[in-house]
Amino acid sequence: MVEFTRKEHYDVSDFRKIIELLRSPGGCPWDREQDHKSIRRNLLEEACEVCEAIDEESVPHLREELGDLMMQVIFHARIEEERGSFDLDDVADEACKKLILRHPHVFGDVKVSSTGEVLDNWDAIKRAEKSQRTTAEAMDSVAKTLPALWRADKIQSKAAKAGFDWPDVADALAKLREELSELEEAIASKGDVEGELGDVLFAAVKVARFTGVDPEVALNRSSDKFVSRFRYVENAAEASGRKVEDCPLSELISLYAEAKSAENV
Repeated sequence: MVEFTRKEHYDVSDFRKIIELLRSPGGCPWDREQDHKSIRRNLLEEACEVCEAIDEESVPHLREELGDLMMQVIFHARIEEERGSFDLDDVADEACKKLILRHPHVFGDVKVSSTGEVLDNWDAIKRAEKSQRTTAEAMDSVAKTLPALWRADKIQSKAAKAGFDWPDVADALAKLREELSELEEAIASKGDVEGELGDVLFAAVKVARFTGVDPEVALNRSSDKFVSRFRYVENAAEASGRKVEDCPLSELISLYAEAKSAENV
């Protein structure tokens, strides 16, 4: 057993100490075996659970999930501290310096009159930090691990700031229809369906940007609607003593339409 004093209330320093103890020779075998790659997915999952708590507007859930996410940050920093490369204080130091540098209107003499100017300054400073000379280099810096719809949105935003964008949503919709037509052709000719489907999704993100819609939120909303409607179909089939797979497709489609209509009542 490791030496640790239990308290009524713990703080961030205790959090760091617990992770250190878990990683120590007398700690937890599982925690000692982990490295950055083995817990990479955990970090992503915890971030998603924080977002879920935000969407639920649940303060207790948010507090819990932020703790789980913080644990991942401390854990990764501890791995590097053991290697002698950096620790959590170094992480905080770099983050603080970045915030100070990117807010010259707060910590310097720069004057701004809108949030738009703040964001423009942020982007310019970020590009200078990373020695990004071109918009393409800035696009390359967008994390490939982002959800694909968000990555497309960020890439398109950078293109728009460089003046490469449709004039209005009508042109974006026309491009979406064009891409749909090319997808149909690819399916019919057994061509590059994956590539053409990707182009359709990319064009749909462009429409989302023009209408001020978050494409990731929109798709999740549609997924939730589908689950709700399918539950209606499944329950209706069960009420008749059957499973969904035992019902003809025409009946399932009719039940799905009922579920859709019921939403608008």
